This record gives sequence, C-alpha cells and structure tokens, in this order.
Amino acid sequence: MGSSKDGSSFSEVVDSVPKTSRLRISDQEDHEHQLSMVPVHDAPIVSSYDRRIRPLLDAIDRLRHLKIMQEGIQLPTIVVVGDQSSGKSSVLESLAGISLPRGQGICTRVPLIMRLQNHPNLEPELSLEYGGRSVPTDEEHVADAIVRATDEIAGHGKGISNNPLTLIVKKNGVPDLTMVDLPGITRVPVHGQPENIYEQISEIIMEFIKPEESILLNVLSASVDFSTCESIRMSQRVDKSGQRTLAVVTKADKSPEGLVEKVTADDVNIGLGYICVRNRIGDEMYDEARAEEKRLFENHPQLSKISKSMVGVPVLAHKLVQVQAALIVRCLPDIVRKINEKLSSNVEELNKLPRSLTSVAEAMTAFMHVFGAAKESLRKILLRGEFDEYADVQDMHCTARLADMLDDYSKQMQSKCSDYDKSVGFLDDEMKVLEETKRTGLPNFLPRSAFLVLLQKKMELISFAPFDFVEKMWNYVERIVISVLLRHCENYPQLFPSTRRAVENIVADAKKRSVDWVIDLVEMEKITDYTCDPAYVDLWNKYMAQQNKIMDALNDHSKPTGIHIDEFGDVDVAHLRSQAGKVKEAFDLRMRLAAYWKIVLKRLVDCMALHMVFGIQKLVNKEMEGEIVRELMGAQGKGLEKMMEESPSVAEKRKRLNSSIKLLRESKDVVSTIIDQVSTI
Repeated sequence: MGSSKDGSSFSEVVDSVPKTSRLRISDQEDHEHQLSMVPVHDAPIVSSYDRRIRPLLDAIDRLRHLKIMQEGIQLPTIVVVGDQSSGKSSVLESLAGISLPRGQGICTRVPLIMRLQNHPNLEPELSLEYGGRSVPTDEEHVADAIVRATDEIAGHGKGISNNPLTLIVKKNGVPDLTMVDLPGITRVPVHGQPENIYEQISEIIMEFIKPEESILLNVLSASVDFSTCESIRMSQRVDKSGQRTLAVVTKADKSPEGLVEKVTADDVNIGLGYICVRNRIGDEMYDEARAEEKRLFENHPQLSKISKSMVGVPVLAHKLVQVQAALIVRCLPDIVRKINEKLSSNVEELNKLPRSLTSVAEAMTAFMHVFGAAKESLRKILLRGEFDEYADVQDMHCTARLADMLDDYSKQMQSKCSDYDKSVGFLDDEMKVLEETKRTGLPNFLPRSAFLVLLQKKMELISFAPFDFVEKMWNYVERIVISVLLRHCENYPQLFPSTRRAVENIVADAKKRSVDWVIDLVEMEKITDYTCDPAYVDLWNKYMAQQNKIMDALNDHSKPTGIHIDEFGDVDVAHLRSQAGKVKEAFDLRMRLAAYWKIVLKRLVDCMALHMVFGIQKLVNKEMEGEIVRELMGAQGKGLEKMMEESPSVAEKRKRLNSSIKLLRESKDVVSTIIDQVSTI
C-alpha cells in the first residue's frame, strides 16, 4: 500500500503533516494488516501546512532561479515523467487549475518548471520566464504563450531542447509546489521529429532524475501494464529501491478492471506509493471534475475498493506537499554545506590569481616575485636535490636523474672499450704497434710513441660519449628550467615567450661552452699520458704479476693455451707461441695501458660531473636572470608594460570566479534566512 511505505522513506517531517480523520478497514483488505486513511475530500486542495513550507519552497525556487545547479549543487526537485499520452499534462492541469498545450505527438518539448503558489487574491497571476526575461500571461492564453515560448527555445516543429521554461502560477487554492515536467517518452519518431528523438528525450530525463535530490512523479495510465512502461524502466535504473518514486495512475475511470490489484500488488516497486486520479474531461470545470472524481471512487463497484488515502487529486496534492517538505528539510543542510564549500574554494582560487597591475613598478615587483620563486625552485631541484614541490613527478627529481645520466655515461665508455678488446686477439694490437714503432736503441725500453698510439685509439673509441652526454644533459636542464619557469609564470602568460627564448639562449650558450670544453678534454687525453694517482703503479704491478702464467703457457706446449687473467677474463694465447720473444714487452705495454685507462675513464667521468654541476649552478645563479631581463625588456624596453595587460585566459577565469562567488553569496544569503525555519516545520 502506498500509505504504508511513506514512513521509512523520509524524515519525521512527513509524519507531522495533518493526516485528516482516522482509520476504517476496507472491505476487501486484510483486516489485520492493510489499513487505509480517509482524507476529508471536501477540504480544499491546499492546507495551512502549505503556508508553513512556503518560505522553504521560495528559497529553493530562488536558488533555482539563481542557477545554483550550474555550480554542481543539486536542488530538491519533483520531476514529472511519463510515457507519451499517459495523461501527464492532465495531472498537472488538475494540480494547477490551468490549461496546458494539447495536441498530437510531444506536447512538452522543453523541461517545464511549474511553480505553483497559493495566492490570497482571487485574480490569478501567471507568467513565463525564459531567455532572461519574464513574460506575463493569463489563464485564457497561457497554453498559447507556452507554445510560443517553446518554439522560441526549441524551434518550430517537433524537436526538443534541454533549456528549461519556467511557468509561475499564483492562484488561490493551488498547492504550494514546484515541479519539473519533462517531455513524454516516445520510441517511434513521427513526421517532423528527429530519428533519435527517443535518445534525446532519454538524455534529458536521465539528467533530471539521476540526482539523489530528485523525487520521481511517475505518471502511469491505468490501461497499460505498469511493468512495460518506459518511464518505469528509466525510474528503476536510477532508483532501484523505489524510495524516490511516487506513481500517479490516470484514466482510472477508463480502465477500472484490475486496477485495485495493480496498485496493491506493486509489482514495479513504487516506494512512495500510488495515487489514482480521474482527469478532467472536455470542458468540465475543475470543481466539477473534482466532484465527479469523488463520486467515482466512492461509488464505482471496483474503484471504491481502493483505500481513500490513495485516490483523488486533493490526496495527490497533499502527498506531494508532504514529499516536497520532507525532501527540502532533508536536503537543505547539505545544500548549505556545499554552498559554503564551493564559495570557500572559489574565493581561495580567486585569491591565487595575480592582482591586476596598474604601474610599471607593480609589474617589476610582480616579475621579481615570480622570478625569485622560480629561481628558488630551480635551486632546490637542480642543486640541492630537494623535490618536495614535485614529489610525485620523478622526472623533476633532477639531481637523481643527472646522477643516472653520469652512471650511463661511465658504463657506456667502459662497455665500448670492452667490446673492442673482445673482438681482437689478445696482445695483437700491442704486437703490431711495437713492430711499427721500433727504433735503434737499448732493449727493454718501451717506446712512448707506442703507448700514445694505443691510447689515442682507445680515446677515438669513446670520444663520442662525452658529446652525447653534454647534449643529453643540457637538453634535460633546458626542459626542466622551462617547465619550472612556465609554472611560476602561469598567471602571467605574457612572460612565456620571452622566458622561453631566454632559457633557450642561455642553454645554447652553455651547451656550446660544454662542447668546446669536451673537445679540449678529449684532445688533452690523446696527447698527454700523465697521472699523479698512485693507483696507476699499484694496478700495473698487480697486472704484471700474472705475466709468468702466460709465459708458462707459451713455453710449455703441454699446457693448455686458454688461461684466465684477472681483469681481462679468459684469453687464448695459442697465436702467440710463434712470437714468444716479443710477448713480455707486449704484455707490459698492455698492462700499463690497462692501468692508465682506468685512471683516464675515472678522470673523464669526474671532470664531467664537476663541469656539469658548475655549469648548472652558473646558469641558475648568474646567467638566467640577466638573460631573462634582457629578453623581457626587449629593444624598446616595454616588456614590463606587457605584464600590465591581463591575459584573456586569466581575465576569463577571474570573471568566471567573480560571477560564481556572487551567485554563491546570494545563494548563501537565501538559505541563511530560512535555515532556522526548518526546525519549525
């Protein structure tokens, strides 16, 4: 039963609404469980309770008029849905006491917000609001006025639009209600309708019924199987429990057979219950229609079995007022909270925007502030290794990424030489170089020229690596510096071009200096064999201690020619047996070069690391500021004046935030005046 389900669906506000005279047991209902309430049908469609919630409803309507929903804040709304020709318009006519557009096909082509207000004056006041203006009308012409307004909003023909039209009805005797009437659901387009009319209507309906703040007034025709109604299916998609759905059954007088069973069995799970009504027929006056409705449900053999708490437009009106009151009371605290949160968020965001600059001095101050903050960020991530500003962006953990580049640089050089050594026979290069550099002189003296030839060959193998590192390192630094500067300049996009050019210029200069430095470094290593590092002698002695192992394999042919040498791995010396007399000298040369090469590689990496840190520090602390100032000022010295011209994006954002804050503050004022009244309802 509809009346048995109300209590669990809403707050205690519902229970405080006058329930009229008390219980009687229906002849056809279970005497122990199924009780029905008997309202006084002679009472007007409004009650004193309506006047108590009028301020709350006015507040919600005011919020709707302010378009607070554009801020993502949903309002409590009674949404009227139904299949085409379900009698939806007739129900609304009965509640409002006015005539709405009638005709074939879709009569409601835009969301129609109906604001009904009980008015003390006997003369009704009607108006339409759309397109930012208010158009007065009257009962005689309201239907035509709605048609004209709809044509203006949705175009002539049978197309639909999601732009709403508001109908305000101030009339003596109407209930205080605000409802949104949506286009009737149709699957098959008729002449003049778009092919996807069903999809368009469904999209509009889902937009209104999906929010939890919406109550679904589902209009059903008594002549159909409720479970086949498209409006029921849509309702169940967003309200499976049915706790937000109230059903109005129309045309009860046309199809009374089995209606009692349909509304009591509730096969489609209508949580707020059913109300059966008889719509006005032809030119009946509304008072006549209500009297006929009362006689129908009291005297009809079948319809009289339905509980009187479930029949009649007056019952529907009272039920909607109850539901509406409970809905507003339940939602209002949350609306207040959301308004305050959104207002605080927007004010905070507005305060973060740069203030408008009115003089060159203010522009200079703003520039120094922006550049100072950016410079400190760069010092943190590029020099000190602090990345709290970019904790989740690994690419901005710069000292770690630069260290990774150095590691890769070192491994690349070692790998290149190791691959070459494995590709030639052990001591082959040394034997050939010694043969080509021999000269008249004392034996057992290694020619320095032989050492330099082999050293230069190794340097040629790895000479590309320092240049690759410099290119990669400065490209990374350029990307990081530009990223940080642009982030700090986001409120002054006028600075973007000059800032980017300045960074590109100073990085290009730094890169050129690094390339020149690398050229000198490589050339110095090619022509000079020097180190004061004692590790060189220690390594050479360590390597030379393995010489006897090779000589034994060469002189004793019974021993295997494959031997293991520390730092060199497994080598085969079979090809050296025919030249055993030259092996000692070649081995000595190889070991001296191997010991010195470790020093060279270490020196190339260490020097590169020092050069990198020095170059980045110089760029951040000295060069960047001067170059940016030169680019900003330009040849005419008018760069700072550009900062005084607020960018379109910032101006638009400021305008949007100011508009939103104004709306939210007005909304806050609206709800603050009535929030204390909630406890009195």
